[in-house]
Amino acid sequence: MRVKTYMAKPGEVERDWYVVDAKDRVLGRLASKISMILMGKHKPHYTPHVDTGDFVVVVNASRVRLTGRKWEQKCYYRHSGHPGGLKVRRAKEMLQRKPEEILKHAVRGMLPKNHLGRKQLKKLKIYPGESHPHRAQQPVKLDPLRRR
Repeated sequence: MRVKTYMAKPGEVERDWYVVDAKDRVLGRLASKISMILMGKHKPHYTPHVDTGDFVVVVNASRVRLTGRKWEQKCYYRHSGHPGGLKVRRAKEMLQRKPEEILKHAVRGMLPKNHLGRKQLKKLKIYPGESHPHRAQQPVKLDPLRRR
């Protein structure tokens, strides 16, 4: 008798909603937990080529922590594509201008670099403050430091 491996199909994946409080959480540790949930690796029917992940709502993104001297030393780069078009922004400046981009950038780096990763990133909702408009989905509060 052969045992068949279960492969999830895109139509039969049930998605849950989780809310994560980023207040006083270290950026990298938080981003790795969030990326695991977005990919669906916390589920028993995880399938690498199918998006089996859940939605994640992050609140208090402006209160995230960086260790050491990263607020002054960590840089975010972007380029316009023209000669001399490199833009450099420190983490402290990013926190003032777009606090949600710090966490989004960290999570994006931990997802697959293909169309599946871009699809998974769309399930991440980040808000700099305490409130969010996803109450109707009844998200479950999730402690990212607790082992699942």
